[in-house]
Amino acid sequence: MFSILVAEDDTALNRMICAKLTKAQYRPIPAFDGLDALSVLEQEHIDLIISDVMMPHMDGYALTRTLRDASINVPVLMITAKNQMEDMERGFRAGTDDYMVKPIHLRELLLRVDALLRRAQLVNKKRLDIRGTVLDYASLTVQTGDTVEHLPPKEFYLLFKLLNRPNKIFTRQELLDEIWGIDKDTDSRNVDAHIKKLRRKFAGNPDFSIQTVRGLGYKAVFAQGERS
Repeated sequence: MFSILVAEDDTALNRMICAKLTKAQYRPIPAFDGLDALSVLEQEHIDLIISDVMMPHMDGYALTRTLRDASINVPVLMITAKNQMEDMERGFRAGTDDYMVKPIHLRELLLRVDALLRRAQLVNKKRLDIRGTVLDYASLTVQTGDTVEHLPPKEFYLLFKLLNRPNKIFTRQELLDEIWGIDKDTDSRNVDAHIKKLRRKFAGNPDFSIQTVRGLGYKAVFAQGERS
């Protein structure tokens, strides 16, 4: 069961989020300001943090920056009443992974939590070996023989996702939700565009190919059906 720290000084909202997480089979742990959240992190293993921005003693920006400065890479979903681009930029610069503006929809919150946790599990795997091809999550590189290809983040995450589950068909919406984090400003055409770029870059790769499953989505296929 995933443990999720909910740092929110609004007691009613904190309780509501925790109840929704519990119903979804997560283990929520409440905190009511940034310092309280840091105390929880010293005592508990936390898989994801949901943090309000405006909190007493230490706000969400400072909390996230403190974690990143300490090389703590637990995913952070930031919630704020502010809807200005400057505030969103400040959150991402502090190190948050996703962002929601109040009033929040709890169903959307759960979708974002699920996507962030799946993405974090992929990051923890760090490296993927497919016969002569190696994907390195830390450097966002794909090496085949002596050739090393540095990919933009979204392209790498998409390729890693497909190759990590060979022969599994992923719908465009699944890939969109996980790689783009349920961004309202993007759509399935982004998935198609990134797939085209990957196919062009790895057209001659002897170890894998990306196939279109008409009407469904995409899947990766290994040349020999085996992973080393």
